[in-house]
Amino acid sequence: MALPHRHDFLTCLLSLQELFTAECKFKESVFENYYVIYSSMLYRQQESGRAWFLGLNKEGQAMKGNRVKKTKPAAHFLPKPLEVAMYREPSLHDVGETKAPKTAVPPSKSTTEPPVMNGGKPVSKPTTTTTTATTAKPPT
Repeated sequence: MALPHRHDFLTCLLSLQELFTAECKFKESVFENYYVIYSSMLYRQQESGRAWFLGLNKEGQAMKGNRVKKTKPAAHFLPKPLEVAMYREPSLHDVGETKAPKTAVPPSKSTTEPPVMNGGKPVSKPTTTTTTATTAKPPT
C-alpha cells in the first residue's frame, strides 16, 4: 500500500506498488476496543501535527487521510492472526526443581558497617556508658 500524492492520501491505497517508498510505511496500533488502526508515518496535519489514519467509507472506498479520525469506525479494522500457537502451561510435576545448595553464610549480627535507614543515612548506634553506682554515706 502506498500514497501517491499528499492530497490523495488513500485514493490508490488498494493498488500494490512494486517499490517500497516512505509512503508505504504505516504505524499499526491497537485501539481501546481492540480494533487495529493504521496511521501514516509520512503524512500529518500541518497545523496540529495529528496523524493521518487509514479509513474506508460505507461503500468500501478509501477516505482522505485528513478526514479520518482514530475514534471513528471507518478507521477500525479487525486484526486477523496469521498463526495461532496454543501452548499448554507446564505443571509443577513437569518442571524439575533446581535448587542451589545452601553455601551462603548468613550475615552476622555484629557488623562493622552501621545500619542504614530508609533515607540512606547511616544510623549511629547509641553509645552506652556504664556507670558504677556508689552509695553515698549518710552524714553522721
